[in-house]
Amino acid sequence: MKLQSLKKIKELVNSNTKRVVFYSHDTFGLGNIRRTLSICQFLMESIPDLSILIISGSPMVHSFRIPEGVDYIKLPCLSRTESNGYGPKYLKENTQDIVKLRTELIVCALANFQPDLVIVDKKPYGVENELEPGLTYLKTYHPETIITLLLRDILDSPQATRAIWKKHEYFKALEAHYDRIFVLGSPEVFKACTEYQFPLSLKIKTQYCGYIRRESGQHTREHMRKRLGLTAEDQMVLVTAGGGEDGVRLFQQYLESMPKLSQRNRVYSTLIFGPEMSEAIRQELEIEASQWPSIKTLTFSDDVMSYLDAADVAVSMGGYGTICELLSLQKPALVIPRVRPVEEQWIRAQRMAELGLFQTIHPDQLTPGSLCEKLEDLLDQAINPKNLASKSIVNLDALPTLTMSILNLLMNGSWGHANSDTQVRYQQPERVHEAMLQLA
Repeated sequence: MKLQSLKKIKELVNSNTKRVVFYSHDTFGLGNIRRTLSICQFLMESIPDLSILIISGSPMVHSFRIPEGVDYIKLPCLSRTESNGYGPKYLKENTQDIVKLRTELIVCALANFQPDLVIVDKKPYGVENELEPGLTYLKTYHPETIITLLLRDILDSPQATRAIWKKHEYFKALEAHYDRIFVLGSPEVFKACTEYQFPLSLKIKTQYCGYIRRESGQHTREHMRKRLGLTAEDQMVLVTAGGGEDGVRLFQQYLESMPKLSQRNRVYSTLIFGPEMSEAIRQELEIEASQWPSIKTLTFSDDVMSYLDAADVAVSMGGYGTICELLSLQKPALVIPRVRPVEEQWIRAQRMAELGLFQTIHPDQLTPGSLCEKLEDLLDQAINPKNLASKSIVNLDALPTLTMSILNLLMNGSWGHANSDTQVRYQQPERVHEAMLQLA
């Protein structure tokens, strides 16, 4: 059936290989690169004759499985500074020279790869405006290239985001260079167009795609629990903080809650620190965790979904990727979001907690006592799933929705036009619609 579906779609797409560039500046954490690779894999599996080049500054891109048909150019790493700016992460060069090098690599890649479509993650002009020369090049020499912007559900508080977009003239950038804006979220959670005051000309370019449903892990729940030495009566708490660079306090507070939590029978913990946590701090946490036989620790896993599936309850931060994992598995969770330097995670955690999707604690109110109290409540509920509060349904169809829209763009917009400033709906030919649903 899948091969037949591919043949149907291939008849509707130009037989020449379509080239897509995915730009993601990736200065912090694992969420961006994981999200990028998930999207690329779904696109490759759904659209024939596709070639995708990722341009990324992620220091972890090499640690993940790269889908067939996808390759990447690794930009020199930048990291956030305390003033919410950027500086070199590894190279002993000044920021201006690093940005110049990244800019020239981007222009060179675009000029040689000559993409049919470009997907830009989050920043319309990239980090430190490094993408602007590349966009200008495409506009001048390859005006047929389709430029799209991909936004998370929430960027920052409305006030802060509007100020940043005004300062960097992002609205002008979108007017001048971009054909479409995709939001990986749902207006039921956060109405980006309204909150960020998009002008009407950009609202009609904007499509809410929903959240990303994460695919299952490499191993079943039963396999992972057996591997972790857990029985059916045991409960497991997974504690994770993405890349880990800003998750130190979460792990510290969790370990400080262990004297009380350890009084519960048959409760075990798995802590995944993250590859970007400093080695010295990680070693300190490992020493403290080793005092508790019920705790296992890992530095990094490229299969967090298998561990999360094996868990009964999760304790995590509130990054986009982590939240999509929790929603995909409908996992009872306690979310302690990051609130600085941006409020994105706190806004997301608040809105979703109000929808009954999980529980949350503001980090300023986080103590071993408050953490343990919430966690024990979730563990009690998990013993009998019927006691768990009913979860509101959120749209998790971002990948097929985004793929349908990209296919439409590659077909030169033959599926109609946007007709809503809050939700774009295409009038798709029945044969394409059916084929894509079979693939999804």
